[in-house]
Amino acid sequence: MNTYLITGAAGYIGAMIVKYIRMIDEKADITALVRNKAKAEKVLPYNVQIAEVDLTDGKKAASLNLDCDYLIHCASITGSAEMLAHPVEVTESIINTTQNVLELARRCQLKSMVYLSSMEVYGNIDCPIGHRVTEKEVSRGAVELLASRSCYPLGKRMAENICYSYYKEYGVPVKIARLSQTFGEGVPSSDKRVFSQFAKAVRENCDIVLHTWGLSMGNYCGIHDAISGIITILEKGTSGEAYNVVNESNTMTIRQMAKLVADKMADGRIKVVYDVADDERYGYAADTALRLSGEKLMSLGWRPEEDLEDMYSQLIKDSASI
Repeated sequence: MNTYLITGAAGYIGAMIVKYIRMIDEKADITALVRNKAKAEKVLPYNVQIAEVDLTDGKKAASLNLDCDYLIHCASITGSAEMLAHPVEVTESIINTTQNVLELARRCQLKSMVYLSSMEVYGNIDCPIGHRVTEKEVSRGAVELLASRSCYPLGKRMAENICYSYYKEYGVPVKIARLSQTFGEGVPSSDKRVFSQFAKAVRENCDIVLHTWGLSMGNYCGIHDAISGIITILEKGTSGEAYNVVNESNTMTIRQMAKLVADKMADGRIKVVYDVADDERYGYAADTALRLSGEKLMSLGWRPEEDLEDMYSQLIKDSASI
């Protein structure tokens, strides 16, 4: 029987990973580490062990008496507004939690571990048309040091380095999944990210309002493809290495995606309008021309299948969404 430990299991991706593992392996022993047990009980299968713990607290994390074959570290704050309002706490949640989880991993006889990072580690990068950014090019992108919003990409960069350090010094078999923007089935109604607002506009038959000029390049992956990618990395990835999780066919600017949603998902009933502020009140990341390469993960046998229309169809129709 395989044993799994999933941190941040009450979050969107963490909960979907738990459900996927339970679906493919009914006998798996799954422990979900969460901040809010009541919330977790509402979103997770009944036959999952739930442990409520603050993983930013090293003493509490160290007191956990857990062992597992596989560990997937999903726990992280992801809301842009929170990054602006509480950059210290966001940084703490990324760095301290990751190191505490890796300390836990040192005590386990792990077969494999995956840390969920983000495409934001690439920063603001110039990517000419026709070029795809590989995992080795992460240092090319600039991240503004003196900006609150940078707590997230810089925190993720540091967390990746901590993962690598634990692999090199202690042999922790950790791999890194750099996720592109991921959505589809199961997005919670509380989600405020851009794709959720686009889907909400379709459902309510309202125009899509952009608070930027929509020039930033977006890289996307359907939730089911992302989960299969994470599991592929867990089972086949090389320890100490990073893998982009992206469907290359889903790369487009925010403006292009807004138009796709208005024209195809709403059948032209709505349009795209702009309400652009001259400050960073909305907390969006800086514009980037990033076009991610998915070649390294695909070399392990992974193949994404969901295009943006599939993803939006799931998001709009799912009763748990919007």
